[in-house]
Amino acid sequence: MTFLCKKTTVMPLAVLAATLALGAPQAGAQGLFDMLFGGGVRHAPKDEFPPPPKPRKVKPSVSAEGGGARISSPSYYTYKADRLVRIDFKPMMATPQPTATPQDAAFTPTATSNAFRDAVASLGDYELFAEADIAKALVAYYSANPDFIWVSGTGANSRAQDAVRVLGEAATYGLTPTDYTVDVPGAPDATADSSARSKQLMRFEMALSARVLRYVSDAQRGRVDPNRMTGYYDFPAKPLDMEGVLKTLAHTQEVRTYLESRHPQNAEYQALRVELESLQASAENEIVVDPKLLLKPGESSPELPKLMSLIARNLDDEMGGTYGETLARLGTSEAYVPELVPVIKAVQKRAGMKDDGVIGPRTVASLAGVSKADRIQKVQVALEELRWLPSDLGSPRVFINQPAFTASYIDNGEEKLKTRAVIGRTTNQTAFFYDQIKQVDFHPYWGVPQSIIVNEMLPRLRSDPGYLDRAGYEVTDARGKRIPSSSIDWGSYGSKIPYSVRQQPSEANALGELKILFPNKHAIYMHDTPQKAFFQRDMRALSHGCVRLQDPRGMAAAVLGTSVDYVADKLKNGHSTENVTRKIPVYVAYFTAWPNMSGNVEYFDDVYGRDTKLMQALDATESVRSPAS
Repeated sequence: MTFLCKKTTVMPLAVLAATLALGAPQAGAQGLFDMLFGGGVRHAPKDEFPPPPKPRKVKPSVSAEGGGARISSPSYYTYKADRLVRIDFKPMMATPQPTATPQDAAFTPTATSNAFRDAVASLGDYELFAEADIAKALVAYYSANPDFIWVSGTGANSRAQDAVRVLGEAATYGLTPTDYTVDVPGAPDATADSSARSKQLMRFEMALSARVLRYVSDAQRGRVDPNRMTGYYDFPAKPLDMEGVLKTLAHTQEVRTYLESRHPQNAEYQALRVELESLQASAENEIVVDPKLLLKPGESSPELPKLMSLIARNLDDEMGGTYGETLARLGTSEAYVPELVPVIKAVQKRAGMKDDGVIGPRTVASLAGVSKADRIQKVQVALEELRWLPSDLGSPRVFINQPAFTASYIDNGEEKLKTRAVIGRTTNQTAFFYDQIKQVDFHPYWGVPQSIIVNEMLPRLRSDPGYLDRAGYEVTDARGKRIPSSSIDWGSYGSKIPYSVRQQPSEANALGELKILFPNKHAIYMHDTPQKAFFQRDMRALSHGCVRLQDPRGMAAAVLGTSVDYVADKLKNGHSTENVTRKIPVYVAYFTAWPNMSGNVEYFDDVYGRDTKLMQALDATESVRSPAS
């Protein structure tokens, strides 16, 4: 019996032609592997290697003999958005008149300073609500810099006009414009009371600053905190100097440029924006194909021309050059003739499916099965998720997209390698995080995580304590001394096992001939597998959490900056480890809408139902913000 990355098994033996700058993000996971015998994990953290997600965390239940022990797993949480707070303007009103040295040494009094100080008192009864960090930053900034940013004379200035326009265009980024709405004062009335006008302008100043800070925060960090959605998400906090944002806006006339620069500045984000704009301007799907269509080469169907129309409409340069003439000549044919089979195979391959040329429900769904509304939602979700990642994704980088079941090595804007991948099954989900590749292990040992020992091995060990010895596993105690499995009273242990287990290198090793490490608290890595047949399946959520690669040698060569022949030579020499000397970020990502290297957005099934969870979190955020004034 072979144990895979997370549980047991019983198997034997160009996006927008962008060039991204070299760089690597901060590590997304804070914990490191407790390395054992060439890369195994001595003790897996409590929230690893998940069985099916539970609605709430469940403590391990252990019988007197430890018979029912299990290690708990990550959960999905009911997202609770932070409540808004009423901004307390009293500290601003208590701020003394600036003398020769104002509170903020960078503050330079202007002609409007006195008008600002005179108007501050009008904020005493103003009810303006904002996020707590925004409220704090706004009061701190204006206490140190008592002057207008958005008002000049008796009206809103050009800075304000630019800011309001940008906030009004939030929908083009997949954001909600009403989250940033501000009432702009109209032209001054010559007969109106000056104090009333001053009060109106001061409140406009505060409201616009609060909404601009919300916009910048949403653009740079996202509207929800992903780590509060589920234990499967693991992202470092993105720092944001909100006082610094206001300070910058107070000293620039390039307000639009600055606000737009707060969004991710990568080609993928821009491609998704273009797709969103195109979808919002398009009509609902006018071509409806039978979702249950099953058509084999040599057969006929009136549904076939509909599929050919969809393919022709979405041709990229590569597909157009290869199959454009064929589609033009046979696009209306109801007969699935041999000349059309390569077209369908190419479509299937591009979608990450088995390219067998048989048109079935999955092929139909990849071309016509996602409605306009569904696509818009997937793009909006993708834009939000991209805001959790570094603005510069780095080059070179490794990008694993779980719903696409693919892993790519991208360098200088080119996809140098793309390979099929197997990810965690729905009951053993792969986490969503990013980190940095550290090393490649050749003919690796597999250090079995505690969760697998407890959840999968222990039940059998209680009745068959020697099976680890027979199956090629080594058991060691806390001092590293090897202990025969058959000599241990496994029945006396529950959720805490004081032993480590590792599988020796072999053809039957669960990790195959190599693994690629990027140490993280989830104990997830890329590796080879003896189960090659899995890569022929369309739906490849089949592992126990780690990412299996169809071309592990190619990926190892890419990250090491060498050749596949070099990797093959290393494998001839038994177990060894080689460090990756370059900074190569790796994204273990989850995007159901993602642009290919030609800039065309492709859509994938929501394998784990995470899009739905994110939409629920966004709805919770909107419900908190909606009553804000």
